[in-house]
Amino acid sequence: MDSIKQGANYVSEKVQQATTGTEKEANKQVAKDSDAPVGTRASAAKDALGNKLDESKHDAKGEAHKQAI
Repeated sequence: MDSIKQGANYVSEKVQQATTGTEKEANKQVAKDSDAPVGTRASAAKDALGNKLDESKHDAKGEAHKQAI
């Protein structure tokens, strides 16, 4: 039963990792958009960095759950 829970946690972390990765890429595109206001670009760049950290965190947690199966 514990391996089922770990498997579900692994899948959940991988979904969150993918979602965060998509958000990161969208923020990177906004940050690169020369037509966007400077404040918007700076905010998107900051958000992209935060997304990258979250993406790495979800990857590490997912791997930990995978190892526990």
